[in-house]
Formats: sequence, C-alpha cells, structure tokens
Amino acid sequence: MLITPTINIFTLLFIIQYQLVIFNQNTKIIMGAIRSFGHIRAFEYFEKLKVALKQEIELKPKEYILGVDEQEYKKYLFDKFELELLSVDLNSESFDEPAKSKIILTDEFRGDKYEKDAYTFHIKYPFAGSPVLFQISPSSKTITGADIIVSESTNTVSFKLVSYNLDANTFLSEKEQMRQRAFTNVGNANKDAQQWNNELPGIINQFFSETKGKYNSENSFFTAINLKVDSNKKNVFAAPTIQKKVIVQPTISKTKEFSIDPAMAKEMYNDVIEAIYASGKTMEKKPSLYEGKDEEGIRDQFLFVLESRYNNATSNGEAFNKGGKTDIMLKHAADGSNLFIAECKIWKGASEFHKAISQLFDNYLTWRDSKVAVMFFVKNNDFSAVLNTIKSEAKKHINFVKEDGSHGESSFSYIFNLPQDKDKEVFLEIIAFHYFE
Repeated sequence: MLITPTINIFTLLFIIQYQLVIFNQNTKIIMGAIRSFGHIRAFEYFEKLKVALKQEIELKPKEYILGVDEQEYKKYLFDKFELELLSVDLNSESFDEPAKSKIILTDEFRGDKYEKDAYTFHIKYPFAGSPVLFQISPSSKTITGADIIVSESTNTVSFKLVSYNLDANTFLSEKEQMRQRAFTNVGNANKDAQQWNNELPGIINQFFSETKGKYNSENSFFTAINLKVDSNKKNVFAAPTIQKKVIVQPTISKTKEFSIDPAMAKEMYNDVIEAIYASGKTMEKKPSLYEGKDEEGIRDQFLFVLESRYNNATSNGEAFNKGGKTDIMLKHAADGSNLFIAECKIWKGASEFHKAISQLFDNYLTWRDSKVAVMFFVKNNDFSAVLNTIKSEAKKHINFVKEDGSHGESSFSYIFNLPQDKDKEVFLEIIAFHYFE
C-alpha cells in the first residue's frame, strides 16, 4: 500500500510516489513514497530554490518592495527558505505488532507456487529538520539508499519490513541493513544544507537589491518625465513572519522612539489595538459575554484574545507595575520587559474619564512604557454622546499632546506625555464599547 507523506512548500515541488517490491525467500522490503537521498541532485534543488526565492520578491507589488522594512522582509525570506539540518533519533526506534497476511510465492528453481505467512513491520524513528532533505542527493554521498516514508505531521521517518521467517537474528540483521541504507547520507545532506544557509543572506540581498533598484530607477524616470507617483501608496508595509500565527511580534527596535530593551514596534501596537477593537465589537453583539459582569469579568474576555495571539509575549491581568496593579499587561516572554499596558473602566462620565487617564499615567507607567490604552465599557443608551465627550475631553487632559488618528468609530489614537518627563511621548488609545444591559 502506498503511503503519502505530509507535504510542505519544499517537498510539494519534488515529491515522487511509487511502489517497488523486492523480496527473497525470507524477507521482503516494501519501499514506498521517497527514495532516501536520491530523488533530486543538490545542485538542481538549490537552483530551483533560487528561482522560487527570486519569484517571491518579484511578485510583490512595487509599493510593497519600496515601502517594507528591508531588514524585516529579508529576515522573513531567510526564515522561509532556510533549511533546518536533519537529525534522526535512531535510539528511539519503535514499531507495533506486525500485520499478518498470506502471500503467494513462486519457487525460483522449480516454478511451483506456494503460500506463506507474511509479517509486516512498520519501523519508525523521530526526526528533526527540513523533511525535504531526505529527497536531496548530496553533492558528496555514499552510493546507497532505501525507500522511506516521511511524515511531517508526526515528525517521523519510517520504512516497512516484511518477514517470512520468524527468526530474530535474520530480522535484526535485515533491519540494521535497511537502517544503514536509509540514513547513511544524513550527514552529507546536512553539509549541502549548511552551505545553502550560509549563502542564503547574500542571495537574498542580491535579488532584493536588483528588484528594489529596478523600481527606484522606474520612479526616477517617471519623475523626470513629470509623471506623478501616487503618494498614497508610499506606505510602510509589514513583513510577514514564519510562525503559526502570522502576526507582528515584539522585537528589539532600531528607532529612536524606543529604548534598547525589548519593545513593542508601532506595527505590533496597531495589531494589539485592532485585535482588541475587533473582539470588543464582536462582544457587543453577544450580550451573554458581558451581561452581569464587572470590569474584571469583561477584561478577561480580552485577555483570552491576547494570550492566544502572540508567540513572543505573555499577557497578565491585575499585574503590578510602578505604584499599582494594571488591568492588562503584555510582557516580552524572554526577559519580562513591559510591552503594552491597558486599563478597563466602566464609563461614569467626564470627570471619571480624566481620573482614569491620570490613574494610568501617574500610578502605572514608567519611563519605558510607551504603548498604552484605556478601554471604557459604556452602558449608557446615548453612546454617540459618550464618544463626543471622549473626543472633546481627551484634548483637555494635562498630558495631551496631539491627536494621532483613529482605528474606528469608537477607537481614538492620541499622543500624550509622561507627567514626570514632558519630552517622553506615549501612544494612548482610548476605546469605547457599548455594553448596555
């Protein structure tokens, strides 16, 4: 029976499926799915990877190539096209009780047919690394191989062995031979993969520079002939990330805006606000999520969203910072540095609005906290009037610096400063949700 392995971006191009049966009087080895280290020559495979990498860049719109953060995009490309070295754990061999069947064989001397019991063993080993390396024929290799079955979903590599003779010594000898044939070239494949990884940054730089240079020359030409380039398209684009959740993650910032500690980039801050705003609006349509709940009960709904969204950050409720406990805090997973702080309040009018902002800035923010939010849960019927109050009262606060746009009808962006340092700017989002009862 042919068993098809799970396929990723690399194996999709080169997977080959076939079934070959070889047997002698005592043992038959069923080989299926992939011939180990013998499907495609390393040179050919890496040339195909170069083509795929170049197309990845060239298929992006001009506005993306000219607007994306170059270093972040190059890192994304490296993560996507890097090959992880193979490691097969031969000490963790496993196989279940064999499947028993009957098979008709032919005597090779007399030509007579006869029936024999067959015991099929599926022998498995855990592995780590890029599965496609099992298919690559290394530039320097031992001339041997075996047909194996690779499962990316379970990270196991296996082969089948069918025994007709219940003799332990024969079985162990055949199994060891098969194992040697299957995995002898792991080290050779890793050498080629490591060389590819070493050369990859240079290849990325070359292809990206060529494409970006072409677009810059094109724009220069358009300018020279007085053809206007749409300025609305000169945006900063976020590079995707190779993760389970393709979401901007906390990194060390390179701009003056942040400290040298791990900090939340503006792109991730926007993503946090948009995630809170989207989930909060959804809750407005589901009264069971907020009816009868206080600030803490509603807050927990948002904590759930943030906890499952970011791989490199941890979220906490009622976390201590500076002089008190803040409702929501995102921290960098590596060293616990603050990334984002939010306060949750039931709307109680303009005076309490000012108190909520002052409480956040006076009691909870340190000099390094620059990305914050205040979330108001409004139970008033006149929600529009509340939004107008927020927009007018925010400008009256002592720490207000300027408006900074909005993320929606009830999510307003501002720049404030710290009470103890007027030159330290803080991004403040004020968000209101209509949770009436």
